[in-house]
Amino acid sequence: MLDSILNSTTTSTTDLTLSNALVTIGLAIVLGLIISLTYMKTNKATYTQGFTLTLIVLPIVVAVIILMIGSNVARAFSLAGAFSIIRFRSAAGDPKDITYVLFTMAAGLACGVGSLGYAVLFTVILCVVMFVLSRFKFGVKKSQQKTLKVTIPENLGYEEAFEEVFSKFGVQHELKKIRTTELGSLYELVYSVTIDQSVNQKAFLDSIRTRNGNLDLSLTMAPPVTAEY
Repeated sequence: MLDSILNSTTTSTTDLTLSNALVTIGLAIVLGLIISLTYMKTNKATYTQGFTLTLIVLPIVVAVIILMIGSNVARAFSLAGAFSIIRFRSAAGDPKDITYVLFTMAAGLACGVGSLGYAVLFTVILCVVMFVLSRFKFGVKKSQQKTLKVTIPENLGYEEAFEEVFSKFGVQHELKKIRTTELGSLYELVYSVTIDQSVNQKAFLDSIRTRNGNLDLSLTMAPPVTAEY
């Protein structure tokens, strides 16, 4: 039953016609919009307009490319040669963003080769999977790694200065850097700390402040490790 429904929505790309092209491009737009909306709903705090627009346009571009190539081998090699001169020098982004890019490309490819029913099927399934994983916060860490910078007076021993506070709040820590400031009258300590979500960060920082004389301190997300290309 399902096979007959899916196969009934399969078109042939051997003979490119205006009606086939319009149906293919229209479906690519719809699928790109669905994927883009799914991305926005599952990444509310981090999505950008540029990337969401890319998710809509990319399946259309891929579908049109496949339509133009069809079964013409010469066109395929010509297109490969044209794209080989393009160089993308941007660093690799979030793996989840890369997954969505591949998702939209696959939708465009399915539309381009005429498998419209299967394009709709796998798009719906993957969007549902994305929603479910996001809803149940699959893979979310219960603790966060952050960078703690604390300024202390020179008469305060930095080796044991905050051990009691770290122990009280159950914060794992490692002293990464020490440097002097204000002509040696102050020390700046840089810690790598792992803080559980249940920890009251304000209370933790207030406890640090009572020991460093209310001097400067900051708590920031640990910078991501980026690969060199």
